[in-house]
Amino acid sequence: MAKSTKSAKSAKSGRQAVIDEMRKKQRGADRRRNYVIVGVCVLIAVGILAAAIVPIVKDKLDERKLESVALADLGAPASSCQKIVTKKADGNQNHVDVGTPVNYTTAPPAFGPHWNQSGVAPAPFAKKFYTADDRPELEALVHNLEHGYTILWYDSTIADDSEAMDQVQAIADKFDASGDNFRDKFIAAPWTSDDENGKKFPDGQHIAFTHWSAGGNGVTDASKQVGVFQYCSAPSGAALETFMQKYPFSDTPEPAARSGPLPRACARKIPAPA
Repeated sequence: MAKSTKSAKSAKSGRQAVIDEMRKKQRGADRRRNYVIVGVCVLIAVGILAAAIVPIVKDKLDERKLESVALADLGAPASSCQKIVTKKADGNQNHVDVGTPVNYTTAPPAFGPHWNQSGVAPAPFAKKFYTADDRPELEALVHNLEHGYTILWYDSTIADDSEAMDQVQAIADKFDASGDNFRDKFIAAPWTSDDENGKKFPDGQHIAFTHWSAGGNGVTDASKQVGVFQYCSAPSGAALETFMQKYPFSDTPEPAARSGPLPRACARKIPAPA
């Protein structure tokens, strides 16, 4: 009887040992599975971070690389642009209520009636580059043109091309937004499908420069005013430089006017126009 009891206990101990071993193996398998899950999660997290960070780092490196490039060497050669054309201008001092839409006859505009409200129109001197998300209305930007600005307009083809956008941004960065030099009256802004009922640039052209010329430096006869246009197939710092030399900020209906508030230190240097 004692022998039978001993055998039963031994068998039970054997079964328990087997169960314990199985549980041990299961715990080991569970740990390995957890390690695998954690490892996969870490890899996914690293991949997500890399996908977010790498483009930012690349953009910063591209920006730094372009900082040392002269304006004339940015983008495509001047030959990528068509000849400059002009059109008789009107709208000088023709202010319409803010919020009132103006039907401009050209894509993009170089002159015409416009809004006039501090902080709204004209757009501020201190911002040189806009996207579709923050661009002022056309009626505000036309007021900038009246003050001697040159505007580089880019269409959706350029907006969808990261390399071309880097070039436009680099061009805009050549104009000091923090200083008080009126030669920096420049803005780069998008021309969108919502502008002027979808009016487009000429076929094959994706960049436009516009300027509101008085007809020459010091000309005060409003009948001499013209809108100046140049279209390009790609961003061209060389063409822009030549365009702005030929039609400087001083050749405009209101060359002494400043657009929006300048930095405080600069505002002390430049008296407000009468």
